Amino acid sequence: MEVDRADGRTRNQLRSLACTRGTLNRAHGSATWSQGETKVFAAVFGPKAGMKKNENPEKACIEVIWKPKTGQIGKPEKEYEMILKTTLQSICLLTVNPNTTTSIIVQVVNDDGALLPCAINAACAALVDAGIPLKHLAVAICCCLADGGYVILDPCKLEEQRTKAFAYLVFPNSLASVRRKGLLQVEVEPVEHGIITSVTRGVMPVEDYLRCLERGRAVSAKLSEFLRRSMQLQAPSESPTAVFETHS
Repeated sequence: MEVDRADGRTRNQLRSLACTRGTLNRAHGSATWSQGETKVFAAVFGPKAGMKKNENPEKACIEVIWKPKTGQIGKPEKEYEMILKTTLQSICLLTVNPNTTTSIIVQVVNDDGALLPCAINAACAALVDAGIPLKHLAVAICCCLADGGYVILDPCKLEEQRTKAFAYLVFPNSLASVRRKGLLQVEVEPVEHGIITSVTRGVMPVEDYLRCLERGRAVSAKLSEFLRRSMQLQAPSESPTAVFETHS
């Protein structure tokens, strides 16, 4: 039985999506991604000649800088930077521009839940806008385990705070492109059953985590479709919006 949420959504329904590319003229690429009231801006600068110590001369380097809406960057933001960097490194073709650095600046405009998935989606769109070579696109979603034991998708901030546990999941744009027999290694992160990144918070039994994967994978196809469509549109005035619901 479906459960109505405070904002009227069902458990499988995402908030409205919006994506705008090329919003910053001075950056090599930029994008804004919104899910409901959560909004994140991402800008890409580079690739530029490698300047940092210990860089790999045979591969490009990805640098992520997180800027909160207000205040100074803290431990959560540093963790977001690390997760974003690892995720983006796994989808970028790092051997195309060796000994260079590409910087991705993520600016939080508003946080009303599922902030990290929105940031990943914005950064991916900005990389495409900058023409950075990618293995494939990626889409991110947050799945929450509510007190009643059911899974809800794309929580708002209040739902995120009240939930027992939640998972941030990142899937490749095309599951068929990475789904092979056995386990594939992409950089440090394993890609198993079409998963690029998985981050959990709180206590979540294995069976509930697998249900989160099932729900997340089901909606990732719709997110991928929306992302591909937004990448085909150039003018900011053409930015698409959508509301999705999956059934499983």
